[in-house]
Amino acid sequence: MAFTVRVPFALATAVKQIPKTAPRSTRAFHQIAPAKSLHAGSFIKPTSPITALAKSRNVFHRSYIQPASPVTGPNAGNLTQRLLYGAGIVGGTIFATNLLFNRETREDGGMPPFERSYLNETFLHTGLGVGIIGVAASALHQSGWSVRLMASNPWVVIVGGLAMSVGTMYGCFATSPENYVQKYALWTAFNITQAAILSPLMFMSPALLARAGLYTVAMMGSIAFVGATAKTDKYLYLGGPLLAGVAVVAVSGFAPLVLPATAVRTLMWTENIWLYGGLAVFGGFTLYDVQKVLNHARLAERGLIKRDAVNESISLELDFLNIFIRMVQILGMRQQKR
Repeated sequence: MAFTVRVPFALATAVKQIPKTAPRSTRAFHQIAPAKSLHAGSFIKPTSPITALAKSRNVFHRSYIQPASPVTGPNAGNLTQRLLYGAGIVGGTIFATNLLFNRETREDGGMPPFERSYLNETFLHTGLGVGIIGVAASALHQSGWSVRLMASNPWVVIVGGLAMSVGTMYGCFATSPENYVQKYALWTAFNITQAAILSPLMFMSPALLARAGLYTVAMMGSIAFVGATAKTDKYLYLGGPLLAGVAVVAVSGFAPLVLPATAVRTLMWTENIWLYGGLAVFGGFTLYDVQKVLNHARLAERGLIKRDAVNESISLELDFLNIFIRMVQILGMRQQKR
């Protein structure tokens, strides 16, 4: 149950601002240049070839050469500033999170080698899984899958996506690590299913997606650092409260599909719960999942359970996807307000 409600199926809320932004840039591209070419006048009144050539050169200089100088300078400065801001956000987040939540560190002399290797293996599979999702989502988007998905019935998308995600996820959980062919096949199918659900995010600006990914890595990296260096099993008690919190967040994600459009204030509150409450809940799940990985490493070292980094990585992948979707929506809302 805890994994089922964490599947990022509330995608309609995350991409509802896309139709407002994507067509706008297309119209601007197709309307500005023809308007100037019509004023060149070759179809309205006869002109000499020399006059037409001079006018076309003027149009070219006005349209392409003159805007180049004021655009390149500020953009280069903005890019440097954004990189500095991003580095500051990553470093500041790690420092602040460690200072706030990690005042009591481990007293057993640091992380044992078997815990470190198991955690590194889990992070490796998490990164590979997120990479598979990104590449598959881009390929599906280029094939036209995103348009067909957004034109479908939202309930069909939610139920079908949830069934495929849960089926492949629990199939991977139930497969023994020794049967690595079937296990990695189900793990890959789970990642491709997530890519199919999240492919409409590719309508967003690549720069916005990159910023959202940077902020997600910064948030999860800082929280994972706290979980890895905190006292043994310090945050494992968070499982129950986080399950209750993710249930509330999941219910708020269904609100736009159930409530009427006239309930503006209620929809605003449910959207804030889904956005910012979801960030808090899945940040807590990241902390819980990292400590759970270390706990499973100790159990595997004693021979009580089998080492299975693939299963552990699915939990962290779900945390990453849920945080990333909310980062994209928050940045998209900021961009619209500008």
